[in-house]
Amino acid sequence: MKRIAVLTSGGDSPGMNAAIRSTVRAATFNDVECIGVMRGYEGLIDGEYVPMDRSSVGGIIHKGGTILKTARSERFKTEEGRAAALAKMKEAGIEGLVVIGGDGSFHGAKLLDAAGMPTIGVPGTIDTDIAGTDTTIGFDTAVNTALDAVMKLRDTASSHDRLFIVEVMGRNAGFLALEVAVATGAEYVIVPELPVSIGKLCEMLREAHARKKNHIIIILAEGVMTANEMKDRLQDTGGYEARVTVLGYIQRGGGPTSYDTILASRMGAYATESLLIGKRGVMVGSVSGRMVLSDLERSWTERKSLNPELLDLMGKLN
Repeated sequence: MKRIAVLTSGGDSPGMNAAIRSTVRAATFNDVECIGVMRGYEGLIDGEYVPMDRSSVGGIIHKGGTILKTARSERFKTEEGRAAALAKMKEAGIEGLVVIGGDGSFHGAKLLDAAGMPTIGVPGTIDTDIAGTDTTIGFDTAVNTALDAVMKLRDTASSHDRLFIVEVMGRNAGFLALEVAVATGAEYVIVPELPVSIGKLCEMLREAHARKKNHIIIILAEGVMTANEMKDRLQDTGGYEARVTVLGYIQRGGGPTSYDTILASRMGAYATESLLIGKRGVMVGSVSGRMVLSDLERSWTERKSLNPELLDLMGKLN
């Protein structure tokens, strides 16, 4: 290969720029040109291509978001859209593609690979719900962002003897909520993977009050229900008045932690070098600290499980 491209797709996550940087510099190190694709698959169709070199990615390693921008693309879901993207890539002399994103982005990557364009995925999502990797780019940063916010809320909860419900992101998975709950010393966590009983939760709250515990933090994964819905149900069932905080998109912003910066740098370089030796239709993952490759389809066909040790800790430590 003499020329490859890199794009970011789906929701942004802290560390994407570090992955872009390592992809470009690993390509340059191997005497391969790298093209940046603006606005994900939309830019791929429209030919929004930007030549990149070592200097063009200087100073971006600690920036949040993505310098290549990202967008959803309804056109790319059609055969006509994908054909247009392939034609543009061929016209630009692109021989391989690195896609940084989540499982939705990997669906597109798999289709391109099947159509003849060698493609490799790099998992960038704060949800870390992708099978084939222990963690994803942006997850550690999102946990630490939420940790900082929740610890500030605990100060207020303690001062006013209040019950707080903190809603965190994660789509239909509870990885972010669980790690935030353990890291903040939250009293309870509610995740999509486990059944929720408002009656049982009210009973636990009564027991906590009996132990003279007057301020309580509940971490709620957005995939279960909204924090306001949880507030209303606690009021209706147990008469508990709760304050609500929805962290929302603040969890996706900001510069990456050192962990995410290093992870992104390793994944971007590994994806590039794997592509150059003929690997395709796969995703880079980090398993027990080692870089590995697994089929792209695994990211959406296999359900990743929550850490049972952390679930057990929540039961013991609340």
